Amino acid sequence: MTRERLAKERMIRFVLRPADPAAGRKLAEVVPDLAATLPGRGIWLSAVGDVIETARSRGAFARAARCPVTVSPDLTSDLVAALTRRVVETMGLARRAGQAVAGFGKAREWLDGGRAGLVVQASDGSPEERQRFLGGWRGRVPVVAPLEASRLGGVFGRDHAVHVVLLPGRLAERVRMESERLDGVRGTPPAAAEAPSPGVARPESGAIDGSGGAGDMAKDTGG
Repeated sequence: MTRERLAKERMIRFVLRPADPAAGRKLAEVVPDLAATLPGRGIWLSAVGDVIETARSRGAFARAARCPVTVSPDLTSDLVAALTRRVVETMGLARRAGQAVAGFGKAREWLDGGRAGLVVQASDGSPEERQRFLGGWRGRVPVVAPLEASRLGGVFGRDHAVHVVLLPGRLAERVRMESERLDGVRGTPPAAAEAPSPGVARPESGAIDGSGGAGDMAKDTGG
């Protein structure tokens, strides 16, 4: 891992759910806070599957929290599922707001009209077809591929979809951010060369370094 400073959008915040013996929790439990809104001091990790799994398996969360904690053995797979839901839900919001369109023809019209803030393509779509859709726009517009064609199509009430275009704006940025975090946790190469490669490290907010080594983290000072 590096000591590189990363934007919080490329990291995942974790918080501690207090112990509750009556509910069967004898120790505080580490839970993801994907929206970074839960109260309490947060522990930040870069959105990289290997980093998260190493922190889980080597006790780095307990060292950062300075107390015994419980961490789910399925933490990484739970994160993949939760991030996938966030992508689907945000794309659903974009569709209902009229800010997203699916299908080669309609999506290409928006792309050629300079209306694309983000291109979303099916992860299992033909590489040749995906490149044919982008054409001369390759490298000029951000591209992500977080979902399979069936899941992507389901957002639009279709059996499948390979090409989706979102208008520029907050929803497109959120889909891009969540897709990039999802790629990092899954260990999937970015869909486009310009997509950033997550590192490790610290959020740009100046959070305090954690315990170092395999569990290199950052902690915030949220109350």
